[in-house]
Amino acid sequence: MHAIEMDEAGGPEVLRWRETAEPAPGPGDVLIDVVAAGVNRADLLQRQGFYDPPPGATRIMGLECAGIVAEVGAEVSGFSKGDRVCALLSGGGYAERVAAPAEQVLPAPDGLDLAAAAALPEVAATVWSNLVMTAGLRAGQLVLLHGGGSGIGTHAIQVARRLGATVAVTAGSDEKLRRCAELGATVLINYREQDFVEVVRERGGADVILDNMGAAYLGRNVAALAPHGHLVVIGMQGGVRGELDLGVLLRKWGSVHATNLRGRPTDGPDGKGAIVAQVREHVWPLVADGTVAPIVHAEVPIAQAAEAHRLLDSSEAFGKVVLRVRD
Repeated sequence: MHAIEMDEAGGPEVLRWRETAEPAPGPGDVLIDVVAAGVNRADLLQRQGFYDPPPGATRIMGLECAGIVAEVGAEVSGFSKGDRVCALLSGGGYAERVAAPAEQVLPAPDGLDLAAAAALPEVAATVWSNLVMTAGLRAGQLVLLHGGGSGIGTHAIQVARRLGATVAVTAGSDEKLRRCAELGATVLINYREQDFVEVVRERGGADVILDNMGAAYLGRNVAALAPHGHLVVIGMQGGVRGELDLGVLLRKWGSVHATNLRGRPTDGPDGKGAIVAQVREHVWPLVADGTVAPIVHAEVPIAQAAEAHRLLDSSEAFGKVVLRVRD
């Protein structure tokens, strides 16, 4: 089996497509012949040495994939050899084969190319678990999505609109904002030219904010919240240490949540299995009827994973970057 590995942390050039050991699936696992794997910012952080895998997880990168079932464990039901599937992973997607807990495996949506299906599990689980399960987003509310042109942003716009929410997004170019508008965003904020706090406050504040910046935006996000608003922090692109004015938060009866998907266990009420089950129940029908579609900016051969990392880290990408492992 071949996989992307690295001998040391560093830039994209440290990634190597080379022979490695086959995964050893357990009785509750599904072994998948990977057709494509999604690229996520967590992969870039891991490559740089800032985001280690959870204990017991493979060090091979890749938090989502799609492919064909090669084998199922003795305790697995609902999947069979030859099924088209996609999966939420703790790692291992940048490889020809990966073993995933059956609870984290989904049938690939009918009619969807497997490369497109590979762009769904991580964003779908992240968006649904944070916007709905954590923040309780509902019809009539205003949601602010930072990084509207990202993989998570492009998916969240579509899901939030389907829920009946008004969607505000930030992005760094008018072109990205135009494309966000095509997906359903109606409040368009160019963060290079506008203060998102002022724009959102003019509309009464945001009921839910999904934030990938962390410390750099903490105070401003709280200022932008509506009464009883929820700020959900899912990224640290703007640092890990910020200052929080509790007085402002108290006066708004607001809340700040910080969540992580990769480190969750498979089982339990907050586990990845429960999230994937909700995604299958609530999001998969929207994908099936075309209401929600994966937005793939580029498909890159797995041996060129370094180029895929460079692309995701640039300002060029709109939506997801996917690695093609096999036809």
